[in-house]
Amino acid sequence: MVSSSIVAPDAVFGDGLEVQPFCVLGVDPADVPPLVVGESARIRSHSVIYRGTTIGDRFQTGHGVLVREHTTMGDDVSIGSHSVVEHHVEMGDGVRIHSGCFVPEFSILEAGAWLGPGVIVTNARYPNRADTKDQLDGVHLGPGATVGAGVVLLPGVRVGAGALIGAGAVVVHDVPDGATVVGNPGRPLP
Repeated sequence: MVSSSIVAPDAVFGDGLEVQPFCVLGVDPADVPPLVVGESARIRSHSVIYRGTTIGDRFQTGHGVLVREHTTMGDDVSIGSHSVVEHHVEMGDGVRIHSGCFVPEFSILEAGAWLGPGVIVTNARYPNRADTKDQLDGVHLGPGATVGAGVVLLPGVRVGAGALIGAGAVVVHDVPDGATVVGNPGRPLP
């Protein structure tokens, strides 16, 4: 462990952990179980991972990653620099989130899902209202779904297994398995 990093004393790490300087691991919030990270993790500088998160083997972060509590990740998950993963997110094995992405609470990314740089996932159908938090609807990416750079996924969208979302698309409707969607609003290619 690097002396400039802050690590909760009850955090659980598998063998082969590499933590770079200025990380905060497993400290907040105090009322949830400890942070658990599997074997051979590489957590790069300035990353913050909250308590109550469970991560599989061979996890990697870029620099400045934030992962909130009650998030679960399978093996071989990678989160790029300056990405934010909010609380109550589920990620399967082999999920790849590139740099500069935002993944809000209640999102599900199944095995092999891939987010390109700058993808924004949303979950608030009615933002900035008194009842916003009561009506959040996470996005669900099926296995192997690929989301291109700069895409915006609107609340509650389901992206099917093996689907491809072209760069810059704004996805407002569900995407069937294997479909290719492009444009704003996103529409399937024939």
